[in-house]
Amino acid sequence: MVYVRAPLPALGFAALVTCMLPLGAQTTFRNPLNSGPDPYLAHWQGNYYLTVTGGNGIRIWKSPTLGGLKQVGGQSVWTDGAADRCCNIWAPEFHLLEGPAGRHWYLYYTADDNVDQHHRMHVLESRGTDPMGPYDYKARLQTDPANAFYAIDGTVLKHPNGNLYFLWAGYPDHRLYIIRMENPWTTTGTRTLIPADGFGCPEVREGPFVLQRNGMLFLTYSACDTQKPDYKLGMVIASDKSDPQLASSWVQHSQPIFQRNDAAGVFGPGHHSFFKSPDGKEDWILYHGKSSSAYTYSGRTTRAQKFSWTSAGMPDFGAPLSLDTNVPAPSGDGTTGVSVRLPREKMLRFRNGSERPGIAGAADEGARIPAYGLDARGRLRAILPGLVYPPAWQAYRIQLR
Repeated sequence: MVYVRAPLPALGFAALVTCMLPLGAQTTFRNPLNSGPDPYLAHWQGNYYLTVTGGNGIRIWKSPTLGGLKQVGGQSVWTDGAADRCCNIWAPEFHLLEGPAGRHWYLYYTADDNVDQHHRMHVLESRGTDPMGPYDYKARLQTDPANAFYAIDGTVLKHPNGNLYFLWAGYPDHRLYIIRMENPWTTTGTRTLIPADGFGCPEVREGPFVLQRNGMLFLTYSACDTQKPDYKLGMVIASDKSDPQLASSWVQHSQPIFQRNDAAGVFGPGHHSFFKSPDGKEDWILYHGKSSSAYTYSGRTTRAQKFSWTSAGMPDFGAPLSLDTNVPAPSGDGTTGVSVRLPREKMLRFRNGSERPGIAGAADEGARIPAYGLDARGRLRAILPGLVYPPAWQAYRIQLR
């Protein structure tokens, strides 16, 4: 049942109200959510959308609950026959951004021609606002003047100053870089190297992702060789009033913020992203981890857990949870906002010959709402009977069939 409480307009006028649909949400789940590494997740219009590194293509998993991602199959949204970007597609991320032609999902990924050193950054553009696509190839991102250097793990920063920035891991030295963007597929100006501590690991800084809160930018990143059990997260911090393209704007946090938890059997946690619970009340970290301390790429799986904030305004990620932990689901998990649109009414003839106001998709004669249907965007469209003027609050119950 769906309970709708709405101000009812005069006959013949349209209105829009919303309701929440309970979808049989689970109260807890267990990690892992997926068997792939380098995860990224977005929650959009009542569903979680997850992607991971998957070889020579990009797949997205969709579920109304976080734990439900374990039960659904991934849908292929991209493969590419172009020789220079056909293979070894890593670390996809999709961001809903405003472009010259309106909002689209921009899906960033790195790919090569089957030669690792030839990895470069690319971006796709969705044709609409569905994270599942379809997508079209948009551009190769220029991460250095000649596009001569290795570039992986791209992400975007929507800065409070109105600018868009691209961050990635690249050569020389496999470090973190940032550059301003002219639009979601075009970089402009000169890139900046952002110094970041490896905490004893000299070889890699990668997987940048920015968390924003209370006027601060928390640029989090992975350090160490991904195969090591000591792969971990570090952080540099800047004010959102500073210029993110100045290396001096970023201050190093002195300790790793998320690292191996031997007692819980979790090793090499890293390559992460963040997301909000469906009701916006909780902050969550998504990451990959291993259950073995062996030096290997194998066994990296997608995990998620809630994190908190200290009284000083710093993120507190705690320690990675064991795979036998029953993790409470995000608050608001398994509910989705549904728009109920009240269009101009028209008369529908029912099976018994009677006529009543409604729209296409009539329900049974005895229904409290005589007609309803889902439009192409998944919104419930319905005419409520007994429209009155002046507007009054009335509660209705909709039987979805």
